[in-house]
Amino acid sequence: MAFRMFCRVLGLVMCSTALTIYFASHSIGTVVVTTLACSLLLQLAYFASVLFLIWRSACVSRAGQRAEHFGSCKEVRSEPPDFDEVTNESADLLQRDQMRAISLLLP
Repeated sequence: MAFRMFCRVLGLVMCSTALTIYFASHSIGTVVVTTLACSLLLQLAYFASVLFLIWRSACVSRAGQRAEHFGSCKEVRSEPPDFDEVTNESADLLQRDQMRAISLLLP
């Protein structure tokens, strides 16, 4: 967002807040305090969003470094397991679970 656009939106938010509070309370003091509180809240939100963006970019950077590290390892298995291996493992697990269930029923 361009700086001029940011300033326009900020001014619009502040003026609308001030007008709304003035019509609701008819007090200039309340308008000033509320407008300052709104300004502080917008600054805190901006600061928090900047910190979030820095944190997110650091996480992406660390993930990229990990990917490079794992890409350089030669022991990493990249091919998927065979279909027979998967079915044998699932059959073994099913048989083991059935044996446990039967052993729980026996006294």
